[in-house]
Amino acid sequence: MNRQVRIALGVLGAMAGGVIGYFAFMWMARQGFYALVLPPGLLGLGAGLCVRFRSTPFALGCGVAGLALGLFTEWKFAPFVTDASLTYFLGHLHRLKPLTLLMVGIGAFISYRMALGSDPKVNRG
Repeated sequence: MNRQVRIALGVLGAMAGGVIGYFAFMWMARQGFYALVLPPGLLGLGAGLCVRFRSTPFALGCGVAGLALGLFTEWKFAPFVTDASLTYFLGHLHRLKPLTLLMVGIGAFISYRMALGSDPKVNRG
């Protein structure tokens, strides 16, 4: 399988993982468990399982997508009372709780790390 097909499979895996993570987060949040790292983490896991080779640019893209998904998930779960729009939410990220920002950041890192793929490192020593 060539690289372009694997990248396409990685994108599909990322999309599937992100959707599963979003709905799993919403379900878990209704049960009282706040796992904001789950959507971006599953995005990265789906991407890494499907891409099957090590690509830093692809993983960076997944990290950015994981960050966006984490912020989107938080907005859908707990929008600001003053204005529930996404633009207001993004303009007032600094008003989020530090733990929320930490979980979004950790989720983005996990998304990046999981999306690196499964090629073993080659020892050149």
